[in-house]
Amino acid sequence: MPRTRSGAQSGAGAGTGAGARVRKRARTALRPPRLRPRDVLHVGSAGLRSRPVRVVLSALGIAIGIATMIAVVGISSSSQAKLLRELDRLGTDVLVITPGQSMFSGQDTRLPAEAPGMVSRVEGVRSVGTTGTVKHSVRRSEHIPKEETGGILVQAVRDDLLGTLRAEVARGTWLNAATGRYPSVVLGDVAARRLGITAPGQQVFIGGRHFTVVGVLGPVPLAPEIERSALVGWEAARGLLGFDGYPTAIYERSADEAVAAVRELVPRAANPQSPHSVAVTDPSAALKAKAATEGAFSTLLLGLGGIALLVGGVGVANTMIISVLERRHEIGLRRSLGATKGQVRIQFVTESLLLSGLGGLAGVALGAAVTGVYARTGDLPWVVPPWSVGGGFAATLAIGTLAGLYPAVRAARLSPTLALAAA
Repeated sequence: MPRTRSGAQSGAGAGTGAGARVRKRARTALRPPRLRPRDVLHVGSAGLRSRPVRVVLSALGIAIGIATMIAVVGISSSSQAKLLRELDRLGTDVLVITPGQSMFSGQDTRLPAEAPGMVSRVEGVRSVGTTGTVKHSVRRSEHIPKEETGGILVQAVRDDLLGTLRAEVARGTWLNAATGRYPSVVLGDVAARRLGITAPGQQVFIGGRHFTVVGVLGPVPLAPEIERSALVGWEAARGLLGFDGYPTAIYERSADEAVAAVRELVPRAANPQSPHSVAVTDPSAALKAKAATEGAFSTLLLGLGGIALLVGGVGVANTMIISVLERRHEIGLRRSLGATKGQVRIQFVTESLLLSGLGGLAGVALGAAVTGVYARTGDLPWVVPPWSVGGGFAATLAIGTLAGLYPAVRAARLSPTLALAAA
C-alpha cells in the first residue's frame, strides 16, 4: 500500500533529525576537551617536576633579584623607622641659641650672662638648658700632657640641661644642687670611652685638681657635642675653674606649634642689644637629613635589585626555550592527540609562571630574613613594607609571563608530524 504524503514527510523529518544529531555528536567528538585550572597546573608543573635541578638553578636567579630588592627596602625602612622613632622620643621642638659674629667687625660675639633667663620668659618656651665653655682640658691624670685632650671639652652646665635635652644617665647620677658646687663631673659617653672611665667613682684631672666622676651619660643625638664633653656644675666651674659665667649655648624646648614663632623671638630675647649676632639652629635637622639620605640611597640600590631581577628573568626565558627544544616529542604527541595551540601555549606560560613564582616566594623569604638579621644586629626595628613584598612578587609574575611568551608561542607552532618525526 503506498505511503501517504504525510507519512513521507514524517519519515523525512525523522531522518533529518537523526542526521542533525549525528552531526552534533561528530562536532562534539571533534571539539578538544577544555582544561580546568587543576589540569592547567598539572600539565604546567610536569616539566618542573621532571627537571628539579634546572628548576632550582633557574629560580635562584629570580630569588636573588627579589631578595635584593626586599632587603634593600627593608634595611632602609628599618633604619628610617629607628631615626623617626628617635625623633619622636627626642622631639623636633628644640632650638640651640649660640653667639654668632658681629655684623660690623666680623669678630665672634658672646651672649649676655642673663640670656638664659630672658629666653625662658619667651612665650611658648617650656624649658631651657645652658652650657658654657671652660678653658681647661680634662685628662685621666696629671701625668698626661695638657696637649693630649682627646678632643674633649670641659663645659659648665646648669642642672636643667638633662631634662631639656631628654638625655639619660647611663651610669651614676646627674649633677644636682649639692654636687654642682663641688669638684664633681658627669662625662658624655664618648668622653668616658676616650678617658677610659668605666664606672662612677673614678677621678679625672681638670684645671689642676681632681674631679670625681658621678655619672656617665648615654647617647645624646640632638647634642653630639655633649657626648664629647666633661660637664661640671655652673657654680663649681665659676669657683674652682675660673669660669666667666657667660653661656656659649642655650638649649630651648618649646611647644611644637610654637617653634616657628619662638625662633623669631629668641634672638631679641637672648641679646636685645645685638639680635643679629645670635645664631639659632635646629639640631633635629641633622636627623631629618639622615632619614632623607637613607631613602635616597635605597632608591639607587633598588635599581640594582631590579637589574638582578631582570637577569633572573632572562635565565627563566633561556630555561623555557631549552625546555621547548628538549620536549618536541611531548608537544607533538599532545598535538596529535587533540591538544590545541592555545592549550600548548597555556601549558608553557603556566610553567614559566610557576618557575618565577617559586623563585619569587624564595626571594621574599630570603630578603625578609636578611632584613631581620640586619635589624637584630644593629638594634633596629624589623620593618618590611608590604608594598615592597607585593610589588616585588607582582614584578616576578610579570617577568615570568614575559619570559614564557616566546617559548610558548614557539611550542604551539611546532607541527605535530615534524615534532614526532624529529623525536
